[in-house]
Amino acid sequence: MSLLPTRLKLLLRQTFDSVVVVPWEIATSRTAQKAYAGTVLLVAAAVGLLFVSAGAYLVFYWGFVPQVGVERVVFLQFGDGNPHGTASLDSTLTTLQPYDITLHLHLPRTPSNLAAGNFMLTLSLLSALPSPTKDNPLIPSTPKPQKILAQSRRPAILTYSSAIVDAASTLTGLPWYVLGWKSESEVLEVPMFEGVEFPRGGGGGNVPRSLELVVESGGEGKMQFYEVGVRIVARFGGLRWIMYHHRIVSFLLFTSVFWTSSMLSALLAWFILSTYLPSPEPTPTAVTKKEEAPAAIKTEPSESEPYEPYLTEGLSDTSRIFPALGRLKPLQFTGRGGGDRGREEDPVKKEEEEEVLQTTSVVQPLGAEADDEDDDFGVASGFKDSGIGTSLDEAQRTAQAQQRRRKPSAVW
Repeated sequence: MSLLPTRLKLLLRQTFDSVVVVPWEIATSRTAQKAYAGTVLLVAAAVGLLFVSAGAYLVFYWGFVPQVGVERVVFLQFGDGNPHGTASLDSTLTTLQPYDITLHLHLPRTPSNLAAGNFMLTLSLLSALPSPTKDNPLIPSTPKPQKILAQSRRPAILTYSSAIVDAASTLTGLPWYVLGWKSESEVLEVPMFEGVEFPRGGGGGNVPRSLELVVESGGEGKMQFYEVGVRIVARFGGLRWIMYHHRIVSFLLFTSVFWTSSMLSALLAWFILSTYLPSPEPTPTAVTKKEEAPAAIKTEPSESEPYEPYLTEGLSDTSRIFPALGRLKPLQFTGRGGGDRGREEDPVKKEEEEEVLQTTSVVQPLGAEADDEDDDFGVASGFKDSGIGTSLDEAQRTAQAQQRRRKPSAVW
């Protein structure tokens, strides 16, 4: 009955270790932390480069796709000569882009305009504003020289209608004339340029910065105008047409291309830096060293202390082999350090000890047994150190050899 709770506890402990402890150790390991840091840096770089790519596309669109339509009002000047006027274009036009330019004329159907018949319209595109003259004193003075980049002359005329048709049209539209919803005027749309294009170069001098309109009529009276305007429309083609007419698709496509190229460049740069640049050396850390135990100092027991044969404090730390009498097996003494020290001794030293053991373990006569009593002089004093391998050991051996020579062997 008692084994069941123990096994259950062991099973629960193993399940907890495999489900919670091991995954937690893996998730918090140093390798996992490096992977987390690399992932965070990669995601941050990807998000940052995504915003940079979107901004880069907007800047590219603003600089590459020009303004699609430009309208300017021309204020005609009337004087001794023909009516004429100018307008500024600023920097709305660009090079290598075809444009269609159209004049918008709003004229009243007065007898003088009808009598003028055909009249000529001259439109000139200038690189700078023209200098002021007596006929156009309102034009500001500029030091830049005047240069005609493009010029076009087109005729225009009001729509003809006979007196009967004109009277019938006036009678049928009389209520609208009375209410002000209709006026006796006409709007003319005269195309002046179709697909005009300006070459690149010239330090910006090949792009028009102003225009000038001159109205030439062959009639005796002056022509009247309600309003005169110029409409410039860009004729897109190729990539500009795609970017203008498919803006969302172009934004997603070009942003993805910019982002992919920037990510590849960043990864390539990171690979080159990590490959060819030396990695920083690790900072020296405190290395914990095992404290070596101080060497034991052998102390000699005092004469006043009682002799205790089972104490090991006075024993030597060195393992030794002691010869025995007769054919008995030699005694092996293991020092206080255990058998490991004996195994670590020099093999040459071990062979020397075996040779000494062989020479001293020779079978002695029975009369020699009495001589061994002299070897126990150290036991009475309580000194238990073997002394083998020291000067004391050599002195003992010399004394024993001299005693054996002096005493005759017993003859049996």
